[in-house]
Amino acid sequence: MPIHRTRGELAVDVLFYVFLSVAAFTTVYPFIYLLVISLNETQDALRGGLYFWPRKFTFENYLYVFENQRLARASLNSVLRTVIQTVLSVFACGMLAYVLSRKTFMFRKAFSLTLVVTMYVSGGLIPTYLLIKNLHLLNTFAVYIVPGLVSAFYIFIMRTFFEQLPDGLVESAYIDGANDFSIFTRIIMPISLPVLATVALYVAVSEWNAWFDNYLYNSRNENLAVLQYELQKMIQVVENTTSGEEGEPTSRVISPLTIKSTLTILVTVPILLIYPFLQKYFVKGLTLGAMKD
Repeated sequence: MPIHRTRGELAVDVLFYVFLSVAAFTTVYPFIYLLVISLNETQDALRGGLYFWPRKFTFENYLYVFENQRLARASLNSVLRTVIQTVLSVFACGMLAYVLSRKTFMFRKAFSLTLVVTMYVSGGLIPTYLLIKNLHLLNTFAVYIVPGLVSAFYIFIMRTFFEQLPDGLVESAYIDGANDFSIFTRIIMPISLPVLATVALYVAVSEWNAWFDNYLYNSRNENLAVLQYELQKMIQVVENTTSGEEGEPTSRVISPLTIKSTLTILVTVPILLIYPFLQKYFVKGLTLGAMKD
């Protein structure tokens, strides 16, 4: 049976779709623009006037980036860092969040208050560097994992989600003889996929884009360089080459504009490929984790 809609309701729907279309276009267009710049010939791109499609199509910018021999090693380090940190961080934050969600935990408020303080007060750059040095984490892969293993923000999101689960689940498991670790791994985690996927996406994006800790702690060890750090160095090389050295012979014409656009597309694509698989959990986990009774 067709639903009769008044003119006012139709007008509201039209305005709603127009607003969503404008919002979607302003969100997507920057990526389209960067893609067009990266696929256009460098000298022609510097003239400007590129909007929706390349004027002189070429893969030259991508070939220049992939000629960097250290890029493969750095990509492997970034993938390993992202996967290991995501798995360990979700598990560690989940365990802490589960403990804090239990009303029978004696120090629940004290630990929660301590975590809140860490969200607003940090030790600072120099004390943190000295701590990393004294822990013998300099020039090691572990420096990418250990310092960021737990986050107060992620713990609170997961704790709020766990608090909304029925107490009967845990109590019946206690009656059946299960301990807290078994309850968390075999009962709580399987039914908490939305919030786990949400936190996993947060951690994965953060780790994939990280490069500053590489610069601080592992800059002397090229074998431990991550992708973002190598790309950062590549941009600096291009900028130095194209600024004030006009007489220097180069094998091809490159510019910071096209190289930055190319690198942005390359580092964004992996996250765009992962996001659709987690999107259905992302909204649900974020909204449920944000509610508070």
